[in-house]
Amino acid sequence: MPARLTLICHGATAATRASAFPLDEPLEEGVEEQARKLGLSLRRWNRAVTSPALRARQTAEALSLNAVVDTALRDCDYGRWSGRKLADIQAAHPADVTTWLSDSEAAPHGGESLRALMLRVSEWMAARLHDNGHTIAVTHASVIRAAVVDVLGAPSESFWQIDVDPLSLVDLRSDKQRWALRVSQYRR
Repeated sequence: MPARLTLICHGATAATRASAFPLDEPLEEGVEEQARKLGLSLRRWNRAVTSPALRARQTAEALSLNAVVDTALRDCDYGRWSGRKLADIQAAHPADVTTWLSDSEAAPHGGESLRALMLRVSEWMAARLHDNGHTIAVTHASVIRAAVVDVLGAPSESFWQIDVDPLSLVDLRSDKQRWALRVSQYRR
C-alpha cells in the first residue's frame, strides 16, 4: 500500500495577520469554525500528527483529528525575532533580513537557519517514505515549504517562492522510493 501524506497548515493567528514571527499563540477568533468545515472534507486517514505549537494543536483538534505531537513538525526557530513584525526588523536591521532571505545557512536571529529547517523536514519525510496508509500532519507554512522543496528537489532559494495560506493542504504520495506532489481535482 502506498503512503499518502497530507500536510495542513495551521489556521491564522494574530502573528499571521500582522506579518510577524510567531510566538506560541492561539488561533484567531473564528478560525476553529473554518477548520471544522475543512475537517468534514477529510477522507479516511490512518494516523494524524501535529506540531507541538498551540496553533497547530488547536487546528488539529478543530479538524477532529486525534493527533499525536511530533516535534519534528515544529515551526522554524526564529530566535530573538519571535513575536516581532518583519517590517520592524527590516527597519532596524535591514542587512540581517537581506542575509536571512538570501542565504539559507544564515540565522542572524540566533535561531534555526533555513538549511537546518530543510534538513530536519527532509529527514522526517524520509522516515515517512515507507509508511503505509494516509497520514495527516498539521504543521506550519515554513515546514510545508521545506517539504515541497525537498519533494521537488528544488534549490533552497525556491523556499521563498512557495506561498502557504492558513488551513491550506498539500498532498504527497510515496511509491516507497520517493515522494511525489499530487495536485487533485476539486470535489464537492
